[in-house]
Amino acid sequence: MTTVLVVDDQALIRAAVRDLLDADPDIDVVGEAVDGREAVDQARMLRPDVVLMDIRMPRLDGIAATAEICADPALEETRVLILTTFEEDEYLVAALRAGASGFIGKGAEPDEIVRAVHSVHAGDALLSPAATRSLITKYVLPHPSSAAVPEELAELTEREREVLLLVARGRSNDEIAADLFISPHTAKTHLKRIMTKLAAHDRAQLVILAYESGLLTPGS
Repeated sequence: MTTVLVVDDQALIRAAVRDLLDADPDIDVVGEAVDGREAVDQARMLRPDVVLMDIRMPRLDGIAATAEICADPALEETRVLILTTFEEDEYLVAALRAGASGFIGKGAEPDEIVRAVHSVHAGDALLSPAATRSLITKYVLPHPSSAAVPEELAELTEREREVLLLVARGRSNDEIAADLFISPHTAKTHLKRIMTKLAAHDRAQLVILAYESGLLTPGS
């Protein structure tokens, strides 16, 4: 069973999303929030598997709320999925940096939203590496972060750097295993260690980090 917290400042949208998710026997909507501040409070109280988060809301926006949720050690198992009308907005990169596991548009088909929730709960990033690179090229590279490269990157082993590069290039675990002549289980283990060292929730964040650190450049 996947537990979900629905966050949106519009009552009609919250009701519609709750209805479509409740129709899935494997999803349980455990709560709703009308803004980012309430979302953080409800997440800490309910510990949902997935927070379906709007971006533009009063008091505390979805990006700031996502950052608080993803930075809370008590909520390390909670994933944030951005549900937004602003699919081509720079806010999406900010949301991914804050720890969101991906995004889906409010115009998506109902079954797509249901699949998205299950996908994020399973630990997958709901954003293809190609789409992530497109967003990075448009918003991150023209305005590179002034922040220093995380010290943790220097702690990666040579093999872990190889795995990180392949993740950023869009390889699946099976493809990484084939490329490096290792088992899929070993590839998955390397990936988990990388995420732990870099405090990354999923592949989308790893792609962004690979670009921001200079480990990967467009076309490489």
